[in-house]
Amino acid sequence: MINQKGFTLIELMIVVAIIAILAAIAIAQYQDYVIRSQVSEGSALADGMKTALAEFYNNNGRFANAPGVANSSYGLASALSIVGSYVGGVGVGGTGKIAVIFSSSAPQKANLAINAKVLMFSPITHAGSIEWNCRSSGGTTVLGKYRPVICRD
Repeated sequence: MINQKGFTLIELMIVVAIIAILAAIAIAQYQDYVIRSQVSEGSALADGMKTALAEFYNNNGRFANAPGVANSSYGLASALSIVGSYVGGVGVGGTGKIAVIFSSSAPQKANLAINAKVLMFSPITHAGSIEWNCRSSGGTTVLGKYRPVICRD
């Protein structure tokens, strides 16, 4: 009778295959997490603009209708001046829509999955308040799985 110790080759191959499958799933999920964190930067940059737009609307009863120079109409810096590590610019349209555009061109380093994609915040006015819609129906082109939960369809 032979006394064997250790693992057979097939047992080791099965363990390696299981670890490889788990690693592949974890890497994909981590990649989605990283992209969602990059999109959250755009949402944070738009928050300050929402305040300026709401103040303008409450004072004037309308949004500024100045295509191309809407940022300055609200007292904001130009769209290309409002940037981040992943955001190439944040601009305001004539109807009060805030467009956050992601960029992977230097110096920005957004993931290619969101490069040139837009996170659009569309205002919905109520009596004395403004609600912001950032779903696909409002002009957002960032995939739903990368958007903040409130912006998913």
